[in-house]
Amino acid sequence: MIQGKKHPQTAEELLRSRYTAFTRGDVDYIFDTHHTRTKDQISRDDIEQWSRESTWKGLKILESEGGKEADTSGTIAFCAEYETKGKNHEHFEQSLFEKENGKWKFVDAQALKPGPIKRTEPKTGRNDPCPCGSGKKHKKCCG
Repeated sequence: MIQGKKHPQTAEELLRSRYTAFTRGDVDYIFDTHHTRTKDQISRDDIEQWSRESTWKGLKILESEGGKEADTSGTIAFCAEYETKGKNHEHFEQSLFEKENGKWKFVDAQALKPGPIKRTEPKTGRNDPCPCGSGKKHKKCCG
C-alpha cells in the first residue's frame, strides 16, 4: 500500500499502513494519506523528527467503529508503542478517518488516557493473515 500499488480498503488498513510508514520514515505517505481538510494543520518537520527519533515497537487496535469498505467514515482507538532516547512510551489515540474521492484518509485525532478498553472485534492471531492486506502472516508484517 505504501508503494501506491494498492489503496487501503478500510480505515484500519489505512491506520496500519500509516503506522508502517512511521516505522520506515516515509513521511510522504503520511502526508499523502492525510485528508485535505486538515492537512494544513500538521507539521512535516515534527512528523519526520518523531518518526526518525523513535524505535517503533508495535501497534494495538483497541476499538473501532465504522471504517469498513462500504462506510464513508470510521474511528479507531489504538496504542502505538515506541522508544525515544532509551525511554518506552505508549501513545493512545482515537483517530477519525473519512473517504475523500473514494479513498480512505486520516482526518484528525485526539489523545486518549491509557486505560482498559474492551475489544469489539476478535484479536488477530500471530499466524493469521495480516489485516493490512499484504498477504503476509500478521507476525511478519504489522504484528
